[in-house]
Amino acid sequence: MTYGSSKNPYISDTVSTASPQRLLVMLYDRLVLDLSRAELAITSHDHNGAHGALVHAQDIVIELRATLDLEIWPQGQQLGMIYDYVLDLMVDANLRKDAAPVSECKMLIEPIHDAWRSIAGIGNQNAA
Repeated sequence: MTYGSSKNPYISDTVSTASPQRLLVMLYDRLVLDLSRAELAITSHDHNGAHGALVHAQDIVIELRATLDLEIWPQGQQLGMIYDYVLDLMVDANLRKDAAPVSECKMLIEPIHDAWRSIAGIGNQNAA
C-alpha cells in the first residue's frame, strides 16, 4: 500500500513520519473503519459502498499478512491464520452482500486492534 502518495499532504506527512508501531495502529484503525462502513453499506443496500469498503479492508489485511515476519516471531503464524480467515469472510461478505461475515471480522479484528493500540501506548479511543 502506498500511503505516502496520498493527495492530502497532512496525511502523507503523518504517515511518512510515524513510527512502525503507529503505522500498524493506523492500518488497524482504518481496517476497523472499513469494516464498519461495509457493514453499514450492506444493511443500507449500498452495494458499491460495501464493495469499496471491503476491497480496501482486504488490501489492508493482505498488507498486514505480508509484513508478518515469522522468523522473528514464529507465534505470528496464528495471527496469519486469523488474517487468512478474515480475508475469506470478507470475500464471502462481498459476494453475498451479507453483513454477518463482516460482523464476525470486526469481532476478530477489534481485540487485536485494541492490543496493538495498547502495545504502542496509544490508548483505546476510536479513530476516524
